[in-house]
Amino acid sequence: MKQASDRSKSQRSTGRITLQDVARTAGVSPSTVSRALRGERAVDPDLVERVLLVSDQLGYVPDPAARALASQRSDHVTILIPLLSNTLFVDLLEAAQKTLRTAGFQTLMGVTHYNPIEEELLLREQLHHRPAGLLITGLDHSQATQKLMERSKVPCVHLMDLPISDQGDVAALNPISTSTEAVPYCVGFRQTDAGEAMTKYLLLKGKTHIVFAAAQLDPRVMQRLWGWRKALKQAGVYNASLEWLNPAPSSLILGAQMFEQIMKQSPDVDAIFFCNDDLAQGALLAAMRMGVSVPSKVAIAGFNDLTGSDQMWPPLTTVKTPRAQVGESAAQMLLQLIRGETPEVPQLDLGFEIISRQSA
Repeated sequence: MKQASDRSKSQRSTGRITLQDVARTAGVSPSTVSRALRGERAVDPDLVERVLLVSDQLGYVPDPAARALASQRSDHVTILIPLLSNTLFVDLLEAAQKTLRTAGFQTLMGVTHYNPIEEELLLREQLHHRPAGLLITGLDHSQATQKLMERSKVPCVHLMDLPISDQGDVAALNPISTSTEAVPYCVGFRQTDAGEAMTKYLLLKGKTHIVFAAAQLDPRVMQRLWGWRKALKQAGVYNASLEWLNPAPSSLILGAQMFEQIMKQSPDVDAIFFCNDDLAQGALLAAMRMGVSVPSKVAIAGFNDLTGSDQMWPPLTTVKTPRAQVGESAAQMLLQLIRGETPEVPQLDLGFEIISRQSA
């Protein structure tokens, strides 16, 4: 009786219904209540229904701080992405969140704005909350960020990138250090291969003066540039003057401006491979205003197959990237690591697809 009295006294003093209160009322163990509320599929559906009903009746609200203290980790996963203004990362984030939520994990998101210092600060903040796992974009991180990930021992999966066996020009193009993990867990595709494949597609169309027009200039963009270079060098038509690189954020406006500049300064160009669809979409609009025929005068290709690319005139030829699949598969891989399991394929290549439309 004294124990029950102490519990009642504690409840009155804190004003909170505890997990133990729910367990006692539902006639199950506290661990069963915890597992049922996390949505673990191994719990009997009848027990889950009973726990949810009692929780609702009592007005129980889980205490994430107490849960993290008890388990030495929280029930949330940190996701760090470069931007929310890019559909690519929105699609990835939604797929990852859905997969993690089904497994009982919440997500805390950080936006790095392609800034390695901001990425490091965000990661430091998140690690204070003892995340169960980490999803982080790319394999390119500052040494400080890399050390944080390694020392934290938090399970981590990298998004969108795969290791490149032939660093060559890529290493020279990338000022940020690459992951030093022996076997980094990652889900994505090889950006260099995608850049090379689109360039070869344009070459097969008879194009020989192919511009690579890029903005933002993050490491994934620079890997596409490397693929473009490789294809043109193999074909014997590489020309360094056809590299148009602008560190400004990618946008329709910038794409239009770049197209106008390219056509004025390099009138013999017969194809432009833009590093992202928004640039290519802006170029198509500029071509229409300028009366430049696409693709007979100049072919235009993009990257990522973003929303609206199939509705442009002419519809945009582009590289379709599996961003939703990356988010889902990376979340599934991370859940395996959190459970202490070893993924069968530590570096999952989901590939890409050349979408051939009328612009090229």
